[in-house]
Amino acid sequence: MSESRMSVEQIAAFCLSLPGAREDIKWGGVRVFSVAQSKMFALFHLDSRDGLAFKVDDDLFLGFCDRPGIRPAPYLARARWVSMSAPYPLSDSELQERLTRSHQLVVAKLPKRLKLGLLL
Repeated sequence: MSESRMSVEQIAAFCLSLPGAREDIKWGGVRVFSVAQSKMFALFHLDSRDGLAFKVDDDLFLGFCDRPGIRPAPYLARARWVSMSAPYPLSDSELQERLTRSHQLVVAKLPKRLKLGLLL
């Protein structure tokens, strides 16, 4: 399996290209990507080798955690988030698919009025 060649800035730009996405810096240096003001779908731990975390489907969570270089995300594992450090152990295309899916999982739980506001 090939590793991602995308830089942190390329990944951030991809996250921001998803519908309704925004970025904030929280908790003393964590780049948080969210929709509808506060619904996170990805984040970077800037102090831990560009650690990237995102939500995965419930039924895929354990399978992801069994893959080399991927572990349950601290504090977020119960919500089915995984974490990894650079170089990310996913190809660029799989990483983009996973970030898109994380975004979709979060948007799916939004109230209808917020989805309409995002034009989704």
